[in-house]
Amino acid sequence: MMAAALAGQRGLHVVLIDHAAKLAEKIRISGGGRCNFTNIGTTPANFISQNPNFCRSALAAYTPRDFIDLVERHGIAWHEKHRGQLFCDESSEQIIEMLRCECDRGRVTWRMPHTVDSVALEQGSYVLHSGQGKITARQLVLATGGMAIPQLGATDFSLKVARQFGLKVVEPRPALVPLTFDAQAWQPFAALSGVAMEVVVRSGGASAQAPSAAGKGKAKQTEFLEDLLFTHRGLSGPAILQISSYWEPGTPLSIDLAPQQDLEPELLAAKVGSRQQLGTVLSGLWPRRLAEQWLANVEPGGQNLAAQRLADVPDKVLRQLAQQIHRWSLTPNGTAGYKKAEVMRGGVDTRNLDQKTMQVKAVPGLYIVGEAVDVTGWLGGYNFQWAWASGAACGRALTAA
Repeated sequence: MMAAALAGQRGLHVVLIDHAAKLAEKIRISGGGRCNFTNIGTTPANFISQNPNFCRSALAAYTPRDFIDLVERHGIAWHEKHRGQLFCDESSEQIIEMLRCECDRGRVTWRMPHTVDSVALEQGSYVLHSGQGKITARQLVLATGGMAIPQLGATDFSLKVARQFGLKVVEPRPALVPLTFDAQAWQPFAALSGVAMEVVVRSGGASAQAPSAAGKGKAKQTEFLEDLLFTHRGLSGPAILQISSYWEPGTPLSIDLAPQQDLEPELLAAKVGSRQQLGTVLSGLWPRRLAEQWLANVEPGGQNLAAQRLADVPDKVLRQLAQQIHRWSLTPNGTAGYKKAEVMRGGVDTRNLDQKTMQVKAVPGLYIVGEAVDVTGWLGGYNFQWAWASGAACGRALTAA
């Protein structure tokens, strides 16, 4: 809709094709129904790609302020909720209607629902075949997103067409997704489902491109300070969703469960003259369920220390306990998959594309934007901003017949 609206408003004849029966379902469900439509702190460092510099041009040419101006022109009230994340005061439906109105301003023709069966390039024009007839156009924009949330109609359509035209695709996978663990190993923590807390989570996977890493492919430990949520199958919450985009299968995570404290000196100092049980002390730091479960299953020495008085616990054991809490190491066995993922990581290799226009270099008239491209943002409005920015770059670059 962003690309279509801008192209239409420039006088181009645009046909917008969508296979879904209901418009913009991913926008509709975003942000709990209020749409986290951008992040005012957006920089290229908030994105993952095999070419971290590719997104710079589009993001600079269409900024969060540009989208905010559009939102305000349509009279949509908004607020900043957390770390630069912007939401509608009322409903995500307002963003959908805004984009629809922008398309109407550009006299965009809608074909919806309309499923494209095949795409071909014939004598310099793109020919789209479907059960509802044939559409011929001099330029074709692939803006069909990634494979996350297939229950809303997400598919790999753009990737299939890209491969058809000989483009390289960076292997896609779920991102911003909960992580799962072996059922037997996770059993002691399954009972903690619903417990949430602020943590620092780190991943040092060899192929994880750190946000601040300098140079292509340079690996560096990545960390986020966010909330973690225990689930029946593993871990979720913003901290885990963020790190999941960097996590590599088979590599461990390191989680600091008390990021605002230095537990070793605190526990040793509190020990003097204390009559409290260790479980009670930890319950002052954590939710009680977590403290009891931790001391019953993870504590050093292999025995439940919850009922022991803090004063009776050896200093060595307290030091080990503090270290384990600050550096809880565990290895996921996988992710919750595309059904639970917010986005897809990977996609069409950016080396195929012109960064200023999103046009395929080797295939004139073919453009690819948004999530289908190997540019994946952090949690918090960044992926929407990439959608607007890449769509705008394309919409401004499309040429008249």
